[in-house]
Amino acid sequence: MLSVRNVSLRFGGIHAVDGATFDVERHSITSLIGPNGAGKTSAFNVIAGFYRGKSGSVLLNGEEIFRKPPYEIARQGLIRTFQLTRVLNRGTVLDNVLLAAQAHPGVRLRNLFFRPFASRAYERRAQDDAMDILEILNLKSHAKAYAGTLSGGQRKLLEIARALMAKPHLLLLDEPMAGINPTLGKEVFEHIRNLNASLGTTILFIEHDMGVIMRNSDRVIVMSEGRVVSQGTPMTVRHDPAVIEAYIGKRAATATGSDRVGGAAAVIARHTAPGQAVSGRAVHADLAGGN
Repeated sequence: MLSVRNVSLRFGGIHAVDGATFDVERHSITSLIGPNGAGKTSAFNVIAGFYRGKSGSVLLNGEEIFRKPPYEIARQGLIRTFQLTRVLNRGTVLDNVLLAAQAHPGVRLRNLFFRPFASRAYERRAQDDAMDILEILNLKSHAKAYAGTLSGGQRKLLEIARALMAKPHLLLLDEPMAGINPTLGKEVFEHIRNLNASLGTTILFIEHDMGVIMRNSDRVIVMSEGRVVSQGTPMTVRHDPAVIEAYIGKRAATATGSDRVGGAAAVIARHTAPGQAVSGRAVHADLAGGN
């Protein structure tokens, strides 16, 4: 469905994305991971048209979308969400979703006067579609509530609902778990899996929680310093030396030798004695309460 080939993006002398190449298969759930600053969000922005890449190719369903404006890419079926949710707090949940509906016939003044029945029929269909999406995401009971009253997890779901209202073929989610507690995060991802199964929506998401990645991904793409360093099934990627090096540094990765058993997350705990310093790159970690 999505084919990214040799995509590069520079900010001055910084290679934010450096020759990235990967594929996303139709109807799959694929995760894009890597240390902070690896180029994940920059790659998202190039794919979705928010940044103009320096070189490369991005094919969506066989059609070139590289360097097209975001609105054209959205019309072709690729929609992205952002790490920080933006909702209309004083609008209802239903109104927020309806605003994302595409190709409303009433946007032309002439249609309002000469094709009023078409406009009303569209509004009824759009409202039915919005309510169906809210039901899938367990927000139907909040349809008439103001969006500003929703919890952090519910606001994430509302942003996903708005994206689905555009009927995407491919949905890009930028850290859907960010800023919400683990319990709500688990619920959010259950809904993401549900929409993948029920609607067939292909999903590419950025995430740091390795548990979420391993449980929910069909394939994993790993970036480091702007490059794709590994890709494959979660189990294959987990034990890839290049991935371990990307997260904890070359010295620490070499020190693990052949004793590595638990993947990148286990290496640090297994080979670091209390008080011992480890030389390597910054590592992202989450500590749940009670652990």
